[in-house]
Amino acid sequence: MSKHSSNIAPSNIPKPVGIGEAFLFWLKLGFISFGGPAGQIAIMHQELVERRRWISEKRFLHALNYCMLLPGPEAQQLATYIGWLMHKTWGGIIAGVLFVLPSLFILIVLSWVYIAYGDVSWVAGLFYGIKPAVTAIVLQAAHRIGSRALKNNWLWAIAAAAFVAIFALHVPFPYIVLSAALIGYLGGKFKPDYFKSGDGHGKTDKNYGAALIDDHTPTPAHGLFSWSRLLLVIVVGLLLWAVPLGLLWSSFGWDHTLTQMAWFFTTAALLTVGGAYAVLPYVYQGAVTHYGWLTPTQMIDGLALGETTPGPLIMVVAFAGFVGGYVKAVFGPDMLFIAGAVAASIVTWFTFLPSFIFIFAGAPLIETTHNDIKFTAPLTAITAAVVGVIVNLALFFAYHVLWPTGFEGQFDWVSAVIAIGAGVALFRYKTGVIKVIVACALLGLAKSWVS
Repeated sequence: MSKHSSNIAPSNIPKPVGIGEAFLFWLKLGFISFGGPAGQIAIMHQELVERRRWISEKRFLHALNYCMLLPGPEAQQLATYIGWLMHKTWGGIIAGVLFVLPSLFILIVLSWVYIAYGDVSWVAGLFYGIKPAVTAIVLQAAHRIGSRALKNNWLWAIAAAAFVAIFALHVPFPYIVLSAALIGYLGGKFKPDYFKSGDGHGKTDKNYGAALIDDHTPTPAHGLFSWSRLLLVIVVGLLLWAVPLGLLWSSFGWDHTLTQMAWFFTTAALLTVGGAYAVLPYVYQGAVTHYGWLTPTQMIDGLALGETTPGPLIMVVAFAGFVGGYVKAVFGPDMLFIAGAVAASIVTWFTFLPSFIFIFAGAPLIETTHNDIKFTAPLTAITAAVVGVIVNLALFFAYHVLWPTGFEGQFDWVSAVIAIGAGVALFRYKTGVIKVIVACALLGLAKSWVS
């Protein structure tokens, strides 16, 4: 807690949050978590740090930095982390599951419409409007995180270097994270004043006030590290992975589509360091080229669905699972929808299970280090690097939205107008993300009707 927040009256501290109230929030978040990881993190920051004040920004960023290091969807892991910190293991399970579950149900329905009827023109219209909004949301996320994380020239330099590395040199994201962590470690050792987390946040405290989990709130008992608890998490996690895989193997055989999906997407989950875009080539190669679960065109359409439905972008794997189970008719020709839904659910289970294990195993250690410069300095540097990566992501979206056929093609001025309008609503009028997305989706739908 900074000097600005130490003068806040106790009456301004939010009331304790019960697990029922938290459940309703995480359920709502599951339905409004658009915009990919940057947009989802922006929504959580706005709701949890700024409006509800369930957690301070320093603790929020400390958790986020850890999630950035892990394989898997960092926004879903961040929700799991905060849910766990507030309400123990069940809180983390509720937050993490509800972050994914609405997206799974929505994708099962949309995948069925897509594969069974082949006509999702109305969905395409909605996507047309949402994509420019997503571009503006990602830019806002870069501004929001950057304005708080880039507190001095050293951190600005790290952000700029990360942007150049990924944009111009195409350096893989894991190498950028490792390099930033090394710089942060050395900086914390030789220039600690430049890599302290939480400095320069006086403006933030003044704006938001005290939080339930504030900068100096003691780590709760369940958040303290112990070797016995770590061993328990690992054993339970391995059982939750091995038992379903063993049942599939014994029931259908190793070469069956469902068993192969379980194994393949387990390996994919462990390769998603750097977000969904880092693993999509691997998923494409396996699901399309090697196994033939879906065609290249279907994979691209699935990516569009994953980009513009709530939940992590890696949920595109649920689309791949549904189409694969449906096309392969794993339960016979009379149960195609059931086959697709079961395949999508299996794929989702094996893709996201590692994320829960990483959080429940590692978060207690991370919670005990939030005031230790040896640990916080590398994470501070990683946050700075992530700002540069998010700017690159915003440019990636802008390019594909404004020039859908490439720079040699026609400029899409309608998308540009929608993107500018979304940006003005977000930056100038501080409009909520979900309102912007809904408005832009309706504009896209209207445009598809008049085209």
